[in-house]
Amino acid sequence: MINNISPSDYQSLTPAQAIAYQNQLRQQINIEPLDKEIKIIGGADISFNKYTDVVYAGIILLKYPEMTFITSASVKTTTTFPYISGLLAFREVPALLEVWNKLEVKPDLMVLDGQGIAHERRLGIATHFGLLTDIPSIGSAKSRLSGKYAEPANAVFAQSLMYDRDQVVGVALRTKKNCNPIFISPGHRVSMGQSVDIIKNCIKGYRIPEPTRQAHLLVNKVRVDDGSNDSQLSMF
Repeated sequence: MINNISPSDYQSLTPAQAIAYQNQLRQQINIEPLDKEIKIIGGADISFNKYTDVVYAGIILLKYPEMTFITSASVKTTTTFPYISGLLAFREVPALLEVWNKLEVKPDLMVLDGQGIAHERRLGIATHFGLLTDIPSIGSAKSRLSGKYAEPANAVFAQSLMYDRDQVVGVALRTKKNCNPIFISPGHRVSMGQSVDIIKNCIKGYRIPEPTRQAHLLVNKVRVDDGSNDSQLSMF
């Protein structure tokens, strides 16, 4: 068992050690109904330069449910943890925590671009971040990582449960007609049903919810302003 791991130690972990730490953190996950009003919602995303260790992390805060801007923060940093499916939090969470610590106002809930418990060890980036900050969190992913589902009907807010064996781990949610669904799963301290309802309230005409959509725009702007010529595909 790995104890007393700090995010600053993540880059020195082997993949096997990272998996062991995920299994340790898994015991602390709390998927329960959120019992407070959401007035401020946060969105987090990462942008990166391909073929380098540089990453740009950003968090944007919006009024909920109006989705109007409050504030934002970002950082430029580096990571050497390898890009491994299922372990992306070890590349991205340290940078996001740097941004989190810069925020003078903290949100009532965070939406992260990635998985919550819809992960083979239930430790997607939203769960990982939620556990370390003790903030209610939701994963809103553009692609499936774990879990099987039936394709939702081609209608706005049609949805289908995602199963890993006999456990419901998320919901495939169609947010626009003729577009692929997004994949919603609770991260920490929020229920499955609330996670879906909250994300529905954050959809404002785009495929992905406003908190992560605007965080994506933020970090890409920071990356471009920093002189990066690397282009990334639109995620909307």
